[in-house]
Amino acid sequence: MSLKVTLYGITRDIVGTSVIELPAPAPTTVGELLEEMRRQYPALGELRSCAVAVNHEYADNDHPLHTVDEIALIPPVAGG
Repeated sequence: MSLKVTLYGITRDIVGTSVIELPAPAPTTVGELLEEMRRQYPALGELRSCAVAVNHEYADNDHPLHTVDEIALIPPVAGG
């Protein structure tokens, strides 16, 4: 069992791939996922902000995660 996370923009550049899998025991909440991602990829912690979408909806840190969820790490977006 694992969590599959899709990465976009600068998060993809930092990690070096567009999809990663976190093996069991996987994080169980969005907050734990972000902590684990920042532990494995310290440069992610330098981002001003980073949103997580679960099943196409933005999710708070206490949102539970399941192996069937579609999870996306979304970096800050700048406009001009």
